[in-house]
Amino acid sequence: MTVTADSVWRECLSFIKDNIKPQAYKTWFEPIKAVKLSGEVLTIQVPSKFFYEWLEEHYIKLLRVALVRQLGNEAKLIYDVKMENNYSSTRPQIVKFPSSNRDPLKPQKVAVSMESDKRELRNPFIIPGLQKVKIESQLNPNYNFVNFVEGDSNRLARSAGMAVAKKPGGTSFNPLLIYGGVGLGKTHLAHAIGVDIKDKYPDKTVLYISSEKFTQQFIDSVKSNTRNDFIHFYQMIDVLIIDDVQFFSGKKGTQDVFFHIFNHLHQNGKQVILTSDKAPVDMQEIEQRLLSRFKWGLSAELQSPDYETRISILENKLFRDGVEMPSEIIEYIAKNIKTNVRELEGVIISMIAQASFNRKEFSIELARQIVDKFVKNTKKEVSIDYIQKEVSKYFDMDVATLQSKTRKRHIVQARQLAMYFAKRLTKTSLASIGNQIGQRDHATVLHACKTVDNLTETDKQFRKYVEDLTKKLTF
Repeated sequence: MTVTADSVWRECLSFIKDNIKPQAYKTWFEPIKAVKLSGEVLTIQVPSKFFYEWLEEHYIKLLRVALVRQLGNEAKLIYDVKMENNYSSTRPQIVKFPSSNRDPLKPQKVAVSMESDKRELRNPFIIPGLQKVKIESQLNPNYNFVNFVEGDSNRLARSAGMAVAKKPGGTSFNPLLIYGGVGLGKTHLAHAIGVDIKDKYPDKTVLYISSEKFTQQFIDSVKSNTRNDFIHFYQMIDVLIIDDVQFFSGKKGTQDVFFHIFNHLHQNGKQVILTSDKAPVDMQEIEQRLLSRFKWGLSAELQSPDYETRISILENKLFRDGVEMPSEIIEYIAKNIKTNVRELEGVIISMIAQASFNRKEFSIELARQIVDKFVKNTKKEVSIDYIQKEVSKYFDMDVATLQSKTRKRHIVQARQLAMYFAKRLTKTSLASIGNQIGQRDHATVLHACKTVDNLTETDKQFRKYVEDLTKKLTF
């Protein structure tokens, strides 16, 4: 039988597979390809520099034993590193297994000769020497299941979260997408799942990150030519939690890199948890291939809490703070603050502060004053559609005219004002704003906002437009 690179490597893999966990084998050895065999020198191709460094850090002894069994004590291993731009490194990394009369299964010091500059994987969380440093989870331990009050409005999401925490990556809820309006507990629940997983599985790498920070890290990795390191860092995570994933909207590069990270994690049985202010079907400027993956698992909605749940939330908050409050005051707050959990807890915090600092006792009157301020200061949610309708009505035109390609001055100004208020009053990305207001790009929206700012300072009539529309849209 002819000995080839493939046959030698197959025998090596057979030995390696018997000596490590299946998941580790699938992640770190299945992607390797045998390239060439020259005497006692085997060349294998690995996907990246980081891949090579990881093998050197964690599996060099196993590789040595496997190769020495096939090629003898003079065996050499050459890594052909596949570079980011899809061509192979012309300066392979060479590992020589020195000859020895000792038992080849006994660990020996391995001589490593590197013909190209060695660099460490750049951890986007600025932790030097990633392989030697524990990755911090970025979780808030105060956000746990104990503090997350269950009710009809969140029962499905909470139950799914607990199932995921019990068996991360092992349920059909992968990914788990938690969606709902502002202040309903999406971030709290996402943290709670992560905290519970860390308690049950201390060895699992759990990471929470906001979508904005993820995007910024990706941009930084592109600038510093470390995109591969960025990808491999996230592919190492066991449980990845990304908050406010709707902010990937319009960011093609971020979506593309997350698509590949998601695929790797999902295929390797890792858990992905996402939060969003809207369901996948309502997400705009998100690629279909990504949306389809969001739908693979479970999308669980958090709704506004009902009266009984609001009572429970208030009582839970008071209990945690060690404060007693008359039931009629709790009921008054619950009846008048209906929108979200954040406002309910905000009223309680204000009540406690007023009573403590001003030496006031809890009373219905004090509750009324604080609730009135919260209700008054709560801005109504403004959509881009609503903004376009109001701006069009103000300038006595229809929305189709506002969105048209015409360059007539008064229509252009109306369109620019719509873009300005969309950026100011919503959390939508510039790309998505432009897409919804006449299929423009993000640069047009940016220019519109600058134009509105300049005209507001220099043109009295235009300033009146801004003031009038501000009142219409925010009061």
